[in-house]
Amino acid sequence: MLVKPENLRGAANICSDGGKRPLAAMFGADETLRGGGLAIYCLFYNAEKRDLDVLKAEFPADSSLNYPCLTTLLPAAAWYERELHDMFGFIPEGHPDLRPLVLHESFPEGFHPLRKQIPVNCKCHGHREYEMMTSGGEGLFEVPVGPIHAGIIEPGHFRFSQAGEAMLQLDAKLFFTHRGIEKALEGKTVTEALPIIERICGACSVANTLSFCQAVEKLSASKVPYRAWLIRTMALEMERLYNHVGDTGNICAGVGFSPIISMGARLKEYLQQLNELVAGNRFLRGLIIPGGVSMDVEEKQLEEISDVLKEVEKVYADMVHIMWEQANFINRIRTTGIVRENTAFDLAMVGVGARASGVARDSRKDMGFGIYDELDFDIVTEIGGDVEARIKVRIGEVRESLKLVRQLISKLRRNAETELSADLGELRTLEGSWGISESPRGDNIHWLMLDEAGRIDRSFIRSASYPNWPALTVAVQGDIIPDFPLINKSFELCYACIDR
Repeated sequence: MLVKPENLRGAANICSDGGKRPLAAMFGADETLRGGGLAIYCLFYNAEKRDLDVLKAEFPADSSLNYPCLTTLLPAAAWYERELHDMFGFIPEGHPDLRPLVLHESFPEGFHPLRKQIPVNCKCHGHREYEMMTSGGEGLFEVPVGPIHAGIIEPGHFRFSQAGEAMLQLDAKLFFTHRGIEKALEGKTVTEALPIIERICGACSVANTLSFCQAVEKLSASKVPYRAWLIRTMALEMERLYNHVGDTGNICAGVGFSPIISMGARLKEYLQQLNELVAGNRFLRGLIIPGGVSMDVEEKQLEEISDVLKEVEKVYADMVHIMWEQANFINRIRTTGIVRENTAFDLAMVGVGARASGVARDSRKDMGFGIYDELDFDIVTEIGGDVEARIKVRIGEVRESLKLVRQLISKLRRNAETELSADLGELRTLEGSWGISESPRGDNIHWLMLDEAGRIDRSFIRSASYPNWPALTVAVQGDIIPDFPLINKSFELCYACIDR
């Protein structure tokens, strides 16, 4: 749907249909080199159509960049609109919080790096003001945490407003690691972009690569071979396994539950060594390429995968049993860090965070990408919305991923196909395309448009962590500050992947 800027809010209300079709992404594009102006794209998650509905507002060259704010209508738009303001200069009228999101104090005012007039190698220095959001009043005080943390952890600054030990408000200042990936991709071929795409996030390399490759493949008339899809799907589930197993242990680090921390780390190591057996590296990089996969999985490797998964399943069951035996642990995680279903709905949360709050959103079922429609698995949901619920969803998803990998091994053994990739030929240009995959943290979306020469004109990346970070600030309210590490780890969100 194409609309004028002044009609964007009304059109978004129609597209959303009262939240039935959540806002999946919102981003800008500079189309001045093609004779246009700037544009805002909104993507809505339409599970009924198994598609993303696209809404576009065009701003003519040299026109005002003001438009009616969507945040007061769709709370999920809050971060997107702040990013649009930073990166392009769009002004959402009536936005409740238009502080910088991506570009912090060291960037100059009026600098909008995703405009085409800004070169890829631009060097800029400046200063802008940034004020943390706090609650004032008698008996209230602030606790600042970060951006430098103990241990090896990405930077993030958290400002707690407290009454006694109770957290009344949390303001999170992130985006300290901005790498300019979307800008760096401009002008690159799809092949040149692939190594960058694989390194957006260490924990979701497969998901990012698969989403990007799907966006590329939609611009081609070729079809990805069936065997390639079997291998791709197995890689995606193996990525989910090593993340979920490791995250189960990491959550317990929030309460110092050492045996589970150690068991989770050991199992994650087993699984990452398995990744290395399959792809030559621990993050499964280099395996998925546009058109298919770069290498096969042989019978010997399938046998090794089967054997390791048996051991992982056994030890993980013991690990879960030990967890649920500890009454002190259960008391810490139950009713802690609650996100209500209506909040998850309003914020358009994804992945474990959404499903733990009763929102059954999973792109493997909803969008049916690849070959998931022919596989037997269940969507795991809980209704508690607390740390316990998020742990239970992960445990259930480990069970389902094990089931999926075994089905895929069986299919690979029966499949005699030798073709692993298709020649995509000449790709369509000046046409928007998207890809989606279900990462360990939720659906991962890539948008792609190529210019007349077949090089990247605009690449937009929305990680699963992006729509879930705002929920963390809600989840902590009313809990005590010693529970923050536990609540934070139960979401297990990435810092770097939101800050492309």
